[in-house]
Amino acid sequence: MVLTLGQRGRPALRAPFNHPADVAVARNGDIYVADGYGNSSVHRFSADGKHLQTWGGPGLGRAQFTTPHGIWVDARDRIFVADRENNRVQLFSPEGDFYGEWGDLHKPMDIYIDPGGTVYVTDQIPRITMFSPDGQMLARGRPVDAGAHGVWGDSRGNLYLAEMRLTQVTKLVRRAPGR
Repeated sequence: MVLTLGQRGRPALRAPFNHPADVAVARNGDIYVADGYGNSSVHRFSADGKHLQTWGGPGLGRAQFTTPHGIWVDARDRIFVADRENNRVQLFSPEGDFYGEWGDLHKPMDIYIDPGGTVYVTDQIPRITMFSPDGQMLARGRPVDAGAHGVWGDSRGNLYLAEMRLTQVTKLVRRAPGR
């Protein structure tokens, strides 16, 4: 083991962690944790594990969360947080400054951003929504029967959906334009 954040088996209010849901790593090595089930917060750590800051807390307002469930850092160092019970994705600077929010989602579960900057958000409808890097909805579909709990992509543009309820992973194969 190289690095452990938090203490095994010891959830804590406001002191990392209380049932963390997801983790993302920035290009500079900073580690962001969506502490979704207990603290409704995002924690930022240095690459060597030093706690740098926490932002959020329970609520409906800007930079507040109700179950931050998925987290991702894009190539522009923006922090995307799937704020599940508030039906939105919130965007932040690396230091936690609020940039904005994207709505028209139903309990967003996870976020994946491909190398071209396209943002994929899974939610509990079940569906997946594609956004441009500036938040414009590009497409939306229901490729699976159960909401994907997680989403990831490969170098060929295919997506992988982790379907917790159906206990399976589904691969969505990217087709060439016009096919």
